[in-house]
Amino acid sequence: MAEFEDQYGDDDADDENDTTNELVARSLLDQLLSDSKLYRNSKSFLELLDFAAKIRNVAPFNSMLLQLQKPGLTFAASAYDWHQRFGRTVKTGARPLLILWAFGPVATVYDVMDTEGAPLPEDVSSFVARGPIDADRIKSFKERLPRAHIKWTWLDAGDASAGWIRPIGCLPHPKYPADEKKQRTIYEMGINQNHDQNVQFNTLTHELGHLFLGHFGEDRNRDIPLRPQLPHPQRELEAESVAYLVCARNGVQSKSQTYLSGYVSQHETIDNLDLYQVMRAAGQVEKLLGVTTHTKFRKPPKLRRPTPKLTRQHTRQVAGNAADRSAVMMNSEKTEPSSGSQRIEECLRELDAAFREAFPDFEEPNHL
Repeated sequence: MAEFEDQYGDDDADDENDTTNELVARSLLDQLLSDSKLYRNSKSFLELLDFAAKIRNVAPFNSMLLQLQKPGLTFAASAYDWHQRFGRTVKTGARPLLILWAFGPVATVYDVMDTEGAPLPEDVSSFVARGPIDADRIKSFKERLPRAHIKWTWLDAGDASAGWIRPIGCLPHPKYPADEKKQRTIYEMGINQNHDQNVQFNTLTHELGHLFLGHFGEDRNRDIPLRPQLPHPQRELEAESVAYLVCARNGVQSKSQTYLSGYVSQHETIDNLDLYQVMRAAGQVEKLLGVTTHTKFRKPPKLRRPTPKLTRQHTRQVAGNAADRSAVMMNSEKTEPSSGSQRIEECLRELDAAFREAFPDFEEPNHL
């Protein structure tokens, strides 16, 4: 465990903004996906994964929000990115699309069709692609894992054995050695050294998918949720979905695509799949491996006076405000049924309003 001692982060430095956004978004969006039965059909689920794979400049979860708001979208970016990176401006009266972000909790992006200016790159959806996976990139991924307390082991194995991941122990917190809740779980990952680098990347994302999907249980230090025990086929479907997303968004054609295509041909529905966790885990894998290239916004201005650190009490307050707003809207006899895209925007606006109710001094940044 000595190799991980210097990599121990401070648990108190966790980003509570992300926790707040996630808990509130989950409470609102779960109901949306459940009530509308969106993506319960296996074919529509695969189409969603394909869409998320193409929209590479936002996190996988945000790509799902964009698909819900504007099906058929081919590319979206912030007004700042359109201006700075592409030499384009947003048309007057353009409809903004909402995504979650760390400072808000929501930000706006715009469809390419709602902008004008300089010609776009030939394939704008691939503008942020990072090229093929080679030995140097595999080495860079290997070097990042100790920071997350994951040990990389090369396996001299046959072609049928790709790899695995498993917990191997716990590392006590240097400041609170007796506090089991603050212990770091150490994992070991085995990767077949005889495979091509692209196959190794597929294996890497698949095994990390298992970890961030909570298939080994809850891990608060990694923001991994407590989930019910799932049967093996369900766990594999989720991990393959994560691997397919991360690989496709990085220009790697993986065996996960074949697996998912085969699954779709044999199963009409995916009622037990937790779509939220799949998208969330894919984003965590990308962040850990350093393969995120997201649309950029201007840094928000400082608050007029310091905002107290977001605590779990604040999180519950924001979640409660948002839940109350959602309940009022859904129970109102005057409210007409909303379409999927309308409801997703309503949910995000409720989230934003609830956040501002809890933190009235927050100033919205100018994205231009």
